[in-house]
Amino acid sequence: MATLRDLGLSEYEARAYRSLLRTGATTAKELSRSSDVPMGRIYDVLNSLEQYNLVRSQAASRPKKYVAVEPETALDRLLDDKRRELREKAEQYEEVVDELVDELDVAQPVEGQFWTAAVGPDETIDLLVERLAAASEEIVMVSNTPSPQFDIGSVGERVLAELEAALERDVAVYLLLTPAMVEGLPPHIGDRYRQRLSGDSRFDVRVTDDVSGTFTLVDETEVCIQVPNPLDSGKVFAMFDLKDPEFATDVRSVFDPRWERADPLSL
Repeated sequence: MATLRDLGLSEYEARAYRSLLRTGATTAKELSRSSDVPMGRIYDVLNSLEQYNLVRSQAASRPKKYVAVEPETALDRLLDDKRRELREKAEQYEEVVDELVDELDVAQPVEGQFWTAAVGPDETIDLLVERLAAASEEIVMVSNTPSPQFDIGSVGERVLAELEAALERDVAVYLLLTPAMVEGLPPHIGDRYRQRLSGDSRFDVRVTDDVSGTFTLVDETEVCIQVPNPLDSGKVFAMFDLKDPEFATDVRSVFDPRWERADPLSL
């Protein structure tokens, strides 16, 4: 059950405010009695409520009287305070991240082989998005058909957002798709492509039937290979991420001639 404490008030502050709503204008002494807030604490509580702009005081009266601000106004003010705190926290975390990005040392790239794998649709797309985010020079994506196991709309949005971020890092992006893959894309993905990506010289999409698998080549050193389910080829079983410059070079040598023969995408 939601309480005023969820919005930042202490137990005493919440008691005092609720009691003021019931009693109307009253003195600190009377409020202490009606709210069960100790007299030794009541003035601190009222001062705090005034700082939150949840109560108004009548200083001219003797003794001083207090009245509660209407609940809707009070709750809006507490919500605004929480939003401001969250923005400030977010800015602090962003500053920490900016400092750590420069501070943390990156190990030298793996010269030998290293591989990892993800199993299942959610883990597979998480791995793909992670590796796209790691690209610093070039992304080559080849896809033969959309998988029924993926929600192509939400997955397409995540991948497209990561490709946009890559372009902002000055990473070149090449997509080689089959006609079936293009037809499976929802209209809003095509609209986003036309409006935000098609004019970027670092972004190129071509279409061909000469594609038999789905993989992503990152910086010519790393290959993410989608593995279909052996019991149902229309579903994704896993994705392997292999860091091996020699293998990546072989993959690129197979990709290049297909890319040259492919047609530019027209949406």
